Amino acid sequence: MEIGITTFAETTPDVHTGRVLSHSERIRDVVEEIVLADQVGLDVFGVGEHHRKDYAVSTPAVVLAAAAARTNRIRLTSAVTVLSSDDPVRVYQEFATVDAISNGRAEIMAGRGSFIESFPLFGYDLQDYNELFDEKLELLLTIRESEIVNWEGKHRASIHNRGVYPRSVQNPIPVWIASGGTPDSVIRAGLLGLPLVLAIIGGSPLQFAPLVELYKRAAIKAGHDPSNLTVASHSHGFVAKSNEEAIEKFFPPTQQAMNVLAKERGWAPYTRDTFDHACSLEGALYAGDVQTVAEKIIFLRKNVGITRFMLHVPVGSMPHEEVMQAIRLLGEEVAPIVRSEVNKWENG
Repeated sequence: MEIGITTFAETTPDVHTGRVLSHSERIRDVVEEIVLADQVGLDVFGVGEHHRKDYAVSTPAVVLAAAAARTNRIRLTSAVTVLSSDDPVRVYQEFATVDAISNGRAEIMAGRGSFIESFPLFGYDLQDYNELFDEKLELLLTIRESEIVNWEGKHRASIHNRGVYPRSVQNPIPVWIASGGTPDSVIRAGLLGLPLVLAIIGGSPLQFAPLVELYKRAAIKAGHDPSNLTVASHSHGFVAKSNEEAIEKFFPPTQQAMNVLAKERGWAPYTRDTFDHACSLEGALYAGDVQTVAEKIIFLRKNVGITRFMLHVPVGSMPHEEVMQAIRLLGEEVAPIVRSEVNKWENG
Protein backbone atom coordinates (compact mmCIF):
# COMPACT_ATOMS: atom_id res chain seq x y z
CA MET A 1 0.00 0.00 0.00
CA GLU A 2 1.61 3.24 -1.18
CA ILE A 3 0.84 6.53 0.57
CA GLY A 4 1.68 10.00 -0.63
CA ILE A 5 0.72 13.63 -1.17
CA THR A 6 -0.65 15.74 -3.99
CA THR A 7 -0.75 19.52 -4.27
CA PHE A 8 -2.05 22.14 -6.68
CA ALA A 9 0.24 24.78 -5.13
CA GLU A 10 -2.65 27.04 -4.15
CA THR A 11 -2.13 30.81 -3.99
CA THR A 12 -5.54 31.87 -2.72
CA PRO A 13 -5.83 34.54 0.01
CA ASP A 14 -5.13 33.30 3.54
CA VAL A 15 -8.59 33.00 5.08
CA HIS A 16 -7.44 34.66 8.32
CA THR A 17 -4.99 37.35 7.16
CA GLY A 18 -5.87 37.89 3.51
CA ARG A 19 -2.21 37.50 2.52
CA VAL A 20 -1.54 35.95 -0.86
CA LEU A 21 1.76 34.17 -1.42
CA SER A 22 3.65 34.98 -4.58
CA HIS A 23 3.87 32.17 -7.09
CA SER A 24 7.63 31.98 -6.56
CA GLU A 25 7.29 31.59 -2.79
CA ARG A 26 4.62 28.91 -3.10
CA ILE A 27 6.69 26.97 -5.63
CA ARG A 28 9.68 27.01 -3.27
CA ASP A 29 7.38 25.80 -0.46
CA VAL A 30 6.22 22.89 -2.62
CA VAL A 31 9.80 21.78 -3.20
CA GLU A 32 10.36 21.82 0.57
CA GLU A 33 7.19 19.79 1.05
CA ILE A 34 8.43 17.16 -1.40
CA VAL A 35 11.80 16.98 0.38
CA LEU A 36 10.06 16.45 3.72
CA ALA A 37 7.74 13.81 2.26
CA ASP A 38 10.81 11.89 1.11
CA GLN A 39 12.44 12.21 4.53
CA VAL A 40 9.41 10.88 6.44
CA GLY A 41 9.05 7.83 4.20
CA LEU A 42 6.12 8.67 1.95
CA ASP A 43 6.02 6.85 -1.37
CA VAL A 44 4.90 9.46 -3.89
CA PHE A 45 4.36 13.18 -4.36
CA GLY A 46 2.19 14.61 -7.13
CA VAL A 47 2.07 18.19 -8.42
CA GLY A 48 -0.87 19.47 -10.45
CA GLU A 49 -0.86 21.59 -13.61
CA HIS A 50 -2.99 24.75 -13.81
CA HIS A 51 -3.01 27.93 -15.83
CA ARG A 52 -4.75 30.41 -13.56
CA LYS A 53 -3.76 32.95 -10.94
CA ASP A 54 -4.84 30.96 -7.87
CA TYR A 55 -2.47 28.04 -8.57
CA ALA A 56 1.28 28.51 -8.85
CA VAL A 57 2.41 25.56 -10.99
CA SER A 58 1.88 25.42 -14.74
CA THR A 59 4.80 23.03 -15.44
CA PRO A 60 4.90 20.21 -12.87
CA ALA A 61 7.98 18.63 -14.45
CA VAL A 62 10.12 21.67 -13.62
CA VAL A 63 9.09 21.62 -9.96
CA LEU A 64 9.55 17.85 -9.78
CA ALA A 65 13.02 18.17 -11.33
CA ALA A 66 14.01 20.62 -8.60
CA ALA A 67 12.79 18.16 -5.99
CA ALA A 68 14.39 15.20 -7.74
CA ALA A 69 17.83 16.63 -7.11
CA ARG A 70 17.12 16.87 -3.37
CA THR A 71 15.34 13.55 -2.74
CA ASN A 72 16.41 9.93 -2.69
CA ARG A 73 13.45 7.56 -2.73
CA ILE A 74 10.08 9.19 -3.26
CA ARG A 75 8.34 8.82 -6.61
CA LEU A 76 7.57 12.08 -8.42
CA THR A 77 4.47 12.50 -10.56
CA SER A 78 2.26 15.07 -12.20
CA ALA A 79 -1.22 15.25 -10.72
CA VAL A 80 -2.21 15.70 -13.45
CA THR A 81 -0.62 16.59 -16.77
CA VAL A 82 -3.36 18.16 -18.90
CA LEU A 83 -2.39 16.06 -21.90
CA SER A 84 -5.18 17.32 -24.16
CA SER A 85 -3.64 20.80 -24.39
CA ASP A 86 0.02 19.76 -24.24
CA ASP A 87 2.44 18.25 -26.73
CA PRO A 88 3.14 14.57 -25.97
CA VAL A 89 6.67 14.86 -27.34
CA ARG A 90 7.50 17.60 -24.83
CA VAL A 91 5.66 15.80 -22.04
CA TYR A 92 7.75 12.70 -22.61
CA GLN A 93 10.99 14.68 -22.85
CA GLU A 94 10.27 16.66 -19.69
CA PHE A 95 9.44 13.61 -17.60
CA ALA A 96 12.30 11.58 -19.07
CA THR A 97 14.51 14.40 -17.80
CA VAL A 98 12.93 14.18 -14.33
CA ASP A 99 13.47 10.42 -14.56
CA ALA A 100 17.16 11.00 -15.27
CA ILE A 101 17.67 13.44 -12.40
CA SER A 102 15.79 11.16 -9.98
CA ASN A 103 17.36 7.97 -11.39
CA GLY A 104 14.07 6.33 -12.27
CA ARG A 105 11.43 7.86 -9.99
CA ALA A 106 9.28 9.88 -12.41
CA GLU A 107 5.70 9.18 -13.40
CA ILE A 108 3.10 10.86 -15.63
CA MET A 109 -0.56 11.10 -14.66
CA ALA A 110 -2.38 11.99 -17.85
CA GLY A 111 -5.81 13.58 -17.73
CA ARG A 112 -8.16 15.87 -19.58
CA GLY A 113 -8.15 18.34 -16.70
CA SER A 114 -11.20 19.62 -14.85
CA PHE A 115 -10.05 23.20 -15.47
CA ILE A 116 -10.23 24.42 -19.06
CA GLU A 117 -7.98 27.53 -19.06
CA SER A 118 -5.20 25.74 -20.94
CA PHE A 119 -7.33 25.07 -24.02
CA PRO A 120 -7.77 28.68 -25.24
CA LEU A 121 -4.29 29.53 -23.91
CA PHE A 122 -2.66 27.04 -26.26
CA GLY A 123 -5.14 27.44 -29.10
CA TYR A 124 -7.29 24.34 -28.75
CA ASP A 125 -11.04 24.06 -29.26
CA LEU A 126 -13.05 22.66 -26.35
CA GLN A 127 -15.29 20.93 -28.85
CA ASP A 128 -12.33 18.61 -29.46
CA TYR A 129 -11.97 17.88 -25.72
CA ASN A 130 -12.28 14.07 -25.99
CA GLU A 131 -10.60 13.66 -29.38
CA LEU A 132 -7.57 15.62 -28.24
CA PHE A 133 -7.01 13.39 -25.22
CA ASP A 134 -7.44 10.14 -27.14
CA GLU A 135 -5.05 11.20 -29.90
CA LYS A 136 -2.39 12.62 -27.62
CA LEU A 137 -2.50 9.64 -25.26
CA GLU A 138 -1.91 7.39 -28.25
CA LEU A 139 1.11 9.46 -29.26
CA LEU A 140 2.53 9.57 -25.73
CA LEU A 141 2.30 5.78 -25.42
CA THR A 142 3.87 5.38 -28.86
CA ILE A 143 6.80 7.59 -27.85
CA ARG A 144 7.46 5.73 -24.61
CA GLU A 145 7.43 2.38 -26.43
CA SER A 146 9.70 3.31 -29.32
CA GLU A 147 12.74 5.55 -29.69
CA ILE A 148 11.98 6.11 -33.38
CA VAL A 149 8.42 7.32 -33.84
CA ASN A 150 6.08 6.95 -36.78
CA TRP A 151 2.63 8.31 -36.05
CA GLU A 152 -0.27 9.91 -37.94
CA GLY A 153 -2.42 12.53 -36.23
CA LYS A 154 -5.35 14.86 -36.82
CA HIS A 155 -4.91 17.57 -34.19
CA ARG A 156 -1.13 17.42 -34.00
CA ALA A 157 1.36 17.21 -36.86
CA SER A 158 2.31 13.66 -37.79
CA ILE A 159 5.77 12.29 -37.01
CA HIS A 160 7.72 10.30 -39.58
CA ASN A 161 10.76 8.29 -38.53
CA ARG A 162 11.96 10.79 -35.91
CA GLY A 163 13.74 10.00 -32.64
CA VAL A 164 12.54 11.41 -29.31
CA TYR A 165 15.19 12.06 -26.67
CA PRO A 166 16.26 11.74 -23.92
CA ARG A 167 14.92 8.28 -23.22
CA SER A 168 13.63 7.55 -19.73
CA VAL A 169 15.60 5.53 -17.18
CA GLN A 170 12.51 3.42 -16.55
CA ASN A 171 11.47 1.29 -19.49
CA PRO A 172 8.71 2.18 -19.78
CA ILE A 173 8.15 5.29 -17.68
CA PRO A 174 4.80 4.85 -15.86
CA VAL A 175 1.83 6.59 -17.45
CA TRP A 176 -1.35 6.68 -15.36
CA ILE A 177 -4.86 7.49 -16.55
CA ALA A 178 -6.44 10.08 -14.26
CA SER A 179 -10.21 9.96 -14.00
CA GLY A 180 -12.95 11.81 -12.18
CA GLY A 181 -14.93 8.57 -12.17
CA THR A 182 -16.47 8.12 -15.61
CA PRO A 183 -16.95 4.54 -16.88
CA ASP A 184 -15.38 5.37 -20.25
CA SER A 185 -12.13 6.54 -18.67
CA VAL A 186 -11.73 3.52 -16.39
CA ILE A 187 -12.50 1.15 -19.25
CA ARG A 188 -9.87 2.91 -21.38
CA ALA A 189 -7.28 2.49 -18.63
CA GLY A 190 -8.18 -1.18 -18.26
CA LEU A 191 -8.04 -1.96 -21.98
CA LEU A 192 -4.64 -0.30 -22.20
CA GLY A 193 -3.40 -2.03 -19.04
CA LEU A 194 -2.41 1.32 -17.53
CA PRO A 195 -2.58 2.21 -13.84
CA LEU A 196 -5.65 4.21 -12.83
CA VAL A 197 -5.96 7.16 -10.45
CA LEU A 198 -9.42 8.25 -9.30
CA ALA A 199 -10.26 11.70 -7.95
CA ILE A 200 -12.37 10.69 -4.94
CA ILE A 201 -13.28 14.12 -3.65
CA GLY A 202 -17.03 13.99 -3.07
CA GLY A 203 -19.89 11.69 -2.17
CA SER A 204 -19.10 8.24 -0.85
CA PRO A 205 -15.87 6.50 -1.86
CA LEU A 206 -17.92 3.29 -1.97
CA GLN A 207 -19.42 4.60 -5.23
CA PHE A 208 -16.03 3.98 -6.84
CA ALA A 209 -15.87 0.26 -6.03
CA PRO A 210 -17.93 -0.73 -9.12
CA LEU A 211 -15.65 1.44 -11.27
CA VAL A 212 -12.57 -0.38 -9.97
CA GLU A 213 -14.24 -3.69 -10.84
CA LEU A 214 -15.13 -2.34 -14.30
CA TYR A 215 -11.49 -1.34 -14.76
CA LYS A 216 -10.29 -4.80 -13.82
CA ARG A 217 -12.80 -6.56 -16.08
CA ALA A 218 -11.74 -4.40 -19.03
CA ALA A 219 -8.08 -5.20 -18.35
CA ILE A 220 -8.71 -8.94 -18.12
CA LYS A 221 -10.77 -8.83 -21.33
CA ALA A 222 -7.82 -7.16 -23.07
CA GLY A 223 -5.47 -9.89 -21.84
CA HIS A 224 -3.70 -7.96 -19.07
CA ASP A 225 -2.63 -9.65 -15.83
CA PRO A 226 -4.96 -8.33 -13.08
CA SER A 227 -2.24 -8.81 -10.46
CA ASN A 228 -0.25 -6.04 -12.17
CA LEU A 229 -3.06 -3.47 -12.01
CA THR A 230 -2.64 -0.46 -9.74
CA VAL A 231 -5.44 1.84 -8.56
CA ALA A 232 -4.80 5.11 -6.75
CA SER A 233 -7.04 7.69 -5.12
CA HIS A 234 -6.52 11.43 -4.91
CA SER A 235 -8.55 12.72 -1.94
CA HIS A 236 -8.67 15.96 0.03
CA GLY A 237 -7.57 15.93 3.66
CA PHE A 238 -5.40 17.10 6.50
CA VAL A 239 -3.74 15.38 9.47
CA ALA A 240 -3.38 17.03 12.88
CA LYS A 241 -2.75 15.98 16.47
CA SER A 242 -6.50 15.93 17.19
CA ASN A 243 -9.74 15.87 15.24
CA GLU A 244 -10.63 19.25 16.69
CA GLU A 245 -7.37 20.81 15.50
CA ALA A 246 -7.75 19.29 12.04
CA ILE A 247 -11.23 20.75 11.66
CA GLU A 248 -10.28 24.14 13.07
CA LYS A 249 -7.34 24.52 10.68
CA PHE A 250 -8.65 22.76 7.58
CA PHE A 251 -12.31 23.74 7.30
CA PRO A 252 -12.02 27.54 6.77
CA PRO A 253 -9.54 27.45 3.83
CA THR A 254 -11.31 24.44 2.33
CA GLN A 255 -14.68 26.18 2.47
CA GLN A 256 -13.21 29.32 0.93
CA ALA A 257 -11.57 27.44 -1.96
CA MET A 258 -14.54 25.18 -2.63
CA ASN A 259 -16.96 28.10 -2.69
CA VAL A 260 -14.86 29.83 -5.33
CA LEU A 261 -15.26 26.72 -7.49
CA ALA A 262 -18.93 26.43 -6.53
CA LYS A 263 -19.56 29.94 -7.81
CA GLU A 264 -17.69 29.26 -11.06
CA ARG A 265 -19.40 25.95 -11.75
CA GLY A 266 -22.87 26.45 -10.33
CA TRP A 267 -22.48 24.06 -7.42
CA ALA A 268 -24.28 24.36 -4.10
CA PRO A 269 -22.38 26.32 -1.43
CA TYR A 270 -19.85 24.36 0.62
CA THR A 271 -21.06 24.35 4.23
CA ARG A 272 -19.92 23.02 7.57
CA ASP A 273 -22.56 20.29 7.27
CA THR A 274 -21.03 19.28 3.93
CA PHE A 275 -17.60 19.18 5.53
CA ASP A 276 -18.71 17.21 8.61
CA HIS A 277 -20.52 14.61 6.50
CA ALA A 278 -17.45 14.18 4.31
CA CYS A 279 -15.35 13.58 7.44
CA SER A 280 -17.44 10.53 8.41
CA LEU A 281 -16.01 7.05 7.84
CA GLU A 282 -17.75 6.66 4.48
CA GLY A 283 -17.13 10.26 3.40
CA ALA A 284 -14.51 11.45 0.93
CA LEU A 285 -12.62 13.86 3.21
CA TYR A 286 -9.60 12.53 5.10
CA ALA A 287 -9.32 15.18 7.80
CA GLY A 288 -8.63 14.31 11.42
CA ASP A 289 -6.12 12.92 13.82
CA VAL A 290 -3.69 10.13 12.99
CA GLN A 291 -6.03 7.28 13.94
CA THR A 292 -9.02 8.77 12.13
CA VAL A 293 -7.16 9.27 8.86
CA ALA A 294 -5.49 5.86 9.07
CA GLU A 295 -8.85 4.17 9.69
CA LYS A 296 -10.39 5.87 6.67
CA ILE A 297 -7.51 4.91 4.37
CA ILE A 298 -7.76 1.28 5.52
CA PHE A 299 -11.53 1.40 4.92
CA LEU A 300 -10.89 2.68 1.39
CA ARG A 301 -8.36 -0.06 0.71
CA LYS A 302 -10.65 -2.83 1.93
CA ASN A 303 -13.86 -1.64 0.29
CA VAL A 304 -12.74 0.02 -2.95
CA GLY A 305 -9.46 -1.75 -3.72
CA ILE A 306 -7.15 1.25 -3.72
CA THR A 307 -3.45 0.30 -3.72
CA ARG A 308 -2.10 3.87 -3.57
CA PHE A 309 -3.58 6.67 -1.47
CA MET A 310 -2.63 10.30 -2.12
CA LEU A 311 -3.72 12.96 0.34
CA HIS A 312 -4.36 16.30 -1.33
CA VAL A 313 -3.29 19.03 1.08
CA PRO A 314 -4.04 21.87 1.29
CA VAL A 315 -7.27 22.58 -0.59
CA GLY A 316 -7.20 26.33 0.06
CA SER A 317 -4.08 28.22 1.12
CA MET A 318 -2.75 27.22 4.54
CA PRO A 319 0.41 28.25 6.40
CA HIS A 320 3.41 26.32 5.11
CA GLU A 321 4.30 25.05 8.59
CA GLU A 322 0.83 23.53 9.01
CA VAL A 323 1.13 21.70 5.69
CA MET A 324 4.59 20.46 6.67
CA GLN A 325 3.23 19.16 9.98
CA ALA A 326 0.45 17.28 8.17
CA ILE A 327 3.01 15.70 5.83
CA ARG A 328 5.15 14.71 8.81
CA LEU A 329 2.20 13.09 10.61
CA LEU A 330 1.10 11.27 7.46
CA GLY A 331 4.54 9.82 6.86
CA GLU A 332 5.69 9.10 10.39
CA GLU A 333 2.43 8.03 12.05
CA VAL A 334 -0.43 7.39 9.62
CA ALA A 335 1.50 5.43 6.99
CA PRO A 336 2.97 2.84 9.41
CA ILE A 337 -0.50 2.10 10.84
CA VAL A 338 -2.01 1.67 7.39
CA ARG A 339 0.79 -0.48 6.03
CA SER A 340 0.79 -2.74 9.09
CA GLU A 341 -2.97 -3.24 9.01
CA VAL A 342 -3.12 -3.82 5.27
CA ASN A 343 -0.26 -6.34 5.44
CA LYS A 344 -2.00 -8.25 8.23
CA TRP A 345 -5.30 -8.24 6.36
CA GLU A 346 -3.79 -9.29 3.02
CA ASN A 347 -1.50 -11.96 4.52
CA GLY A 348 -4.21 -13.51 6.68
